[in-house]
Amino acid sequence: MENDSFWIDILKEKNLISGSKFFPYNPKLKDRASEMRKNQTPSELKLWKWFLQNFNKRWENKITILRQKIIDNYIVDFYIHSKKLIIEIDWEIHNNRGEYDNIRTEILEWYWLKIIRFSNNEISYNFEEVCKKIELIIKKEI
Repeated sequence: MENDSFWIDILKEKNLISGSKFFPYNPKLKDRASEMRKNQTPSELKLWKWFLQNFNKRWENKITILRQKIIDNYIVDFYIHSKKLIIEIDWEIHNNRGEYDNIRTEILEWYWLKIIRFSNNEISYNFEEVCKKIELIIKKEI
């Protein structure tokens, strides 16, 4: 019981809420995540429309891919719960946020999540390779 109050205090301190099935998340980010789903970056949109959305619809995969998922105080680009996998498209803004991204990665990995990242250039110029890599990672554990 004491351990539960410890975690409840941490969640409150970080302004997070938690359900029994989901990771703790900041409810104040819901509107921002919704806006980001409506206004994806060109690279995110390409990966979603031309690969992930189609992969998501194939019934034999038995997976669900979520866009702009809130985990802790962060919004991740794509998330596959059954694989505990985050797919991030690192656009130019991330070039100047090294320390922030390192802390973010450390916190997300604390939840036992695997994060794979692709650059805009990889999406633009090596799209097939990106898709193959994602599919291999996903199917590796199906």
